[in-house]
Amino acid sequence: MVDLLNTQRSDSETEELERRIAKLTKINAALMQRVEKSMDQQANAYSLFQTAITLEGQVRVRTEELKSALSRLERTNDELMTARDVSERANRFKTRFFTAVGHDLLQPLHAARLSVTALAEPDGTPQHRRLADRIEHSLTTIEELLKSILDISKLEAGVTTPSLRPVALDELFASLVLDIEPLARAKNVALTWRRNDWAVTSCPLMLRRILQNLLTNAVQYTQQGGIKLAARRRGSGVRIEVWDTGPGILPSERDMIFEEFQRGPATDRPAIGGFGLGLSIVQRMADALDHHLSLCSRVGHGTRFSITAPFAGTVDHPVTQTPPATWDRTYGLTATKVVVIDNDASVLEAMQSLLERWTCDVRVVRSLAELDTLIAEKSFQPDIILADYHLDGGTCGLTAVNRLRVATSDSALPAIVITADHSPTIADKARAEGCEILVKPVKPAELRALMLHLSARPASEPS
Repeated sequence: MVDLLNTQRSDSETEELERRIAKLTKINAALMQRVEKSMDQQANAYSLFQTAITLEGQVRVRTEELKSALSRLERTNDELMTARDVSERANRFKTRFFTAVGHDLLQPLHAARLSVTALAEPDGTPQHRRLADRIEHSLTTIEELLKSILDISKLEAGVTTPSLRPVALDELFASLVLDIEPLARAKNVALTWRRNDWAVTSCPLMLRRILQNLLTNAVQYTQQGGIKLAARRRGSGVRIEVWDTGPGILPSERDMIFEEFQRGPATDRPAIGGFGLGLSIVQRMADALDHHLSLCSRVGHGTRFSITAPFAGTVDHPVTQTPPATWDRTYGLTATKVVVIDNDASVLEAMQSLLERWTCDVRVVRSLAELDTLIAEKSFQPDIILADYHLDGGTCGLTAVNRLRVATSDSALPAIVITADHSPTIADKARAEGCEILVKPVKPAELRALMLHLSARPASEPS
């Protein structure tokens, strides 16, 4: 009995131990799973840590590369800014240089043209006249080249900007024909223009320069026939046309001729020279004005250049066509008393020689001090004043004109202001003072025609 009880207790304890072992085994298995999971997590964390370290290194490298690229970009920007500043200074210097040189070159050209005209007077010998014609031809070439260089430099530098206003075409056409007709007549080419009463919105100076270049170009390339200046209404605009009967332009050359230093074929080149800058200036000025420029041509028949500007209405009283000035022997200036005011001795000498050939009574002065000396004499009462706009010491020629008008008690004393500056500001100032204006180098025929007009005008007539 005792043995049976012991056996039952032993079996019970064994079962209990087995349950505990099974339970501990489960716990151990669970713990092992946790440990393994923890180790896996640690391994993953370590792997992530290693990956993070690698990425951090790569980020550091990329950051250094980016800093280096930014530094190079900053240096490049600094270099570009420096280059831009140098370029802007160079452009400003170039503009000032060409303006100053242009003025300095126009002065001797002005004096030379006046002197050459004196050589070509009718009382000179045939040899003198032939020599004068050759010199005049060379001076004209130099003058046109200089004007072209100045125009291009000012357009590139942005100095020349359009001053838009209504422009009466009839008046503009008459003025252009007056300038170009002697060139056409010298080649026995007819130059005609069609009257109209229209006005366009444009810059008077730039539009005049465009048409002047187109007409001059037409004269150069037209050997026979004629040239016509006309205008036609086209929608809201006016198309201004320059026709010629020249050799025409091949289709392959029609774009090229608007580039610098491009001219017609060698067989068609005129003998009067030129450097192929005129049409380039025309194109640039047309772009600045936002005026459409077009070309129509037939080889062997002629060419039509046209520029279209906005219509600005009609003019109530179109001007009467001014007859071209001619080199006749009747000067009409005999004993006309003229005061010439200029700070350039060569210009004064040339102007005095020319005016004396026109039988004028001339007095020349270089400064306000010399003008005051002339006024103090009180024995010379001028009929007309010729004054340079820019005198020494920053003095304006208008000051001299007004001083002489006050001294003579004649506020309407005719005066012509002569300047190398083409800006509309100076022209407006001169006209505001009741003065006419001429641009250097002055054409003697134009000067004489204007002097005749002013001498014949009643004193009460406004300038």
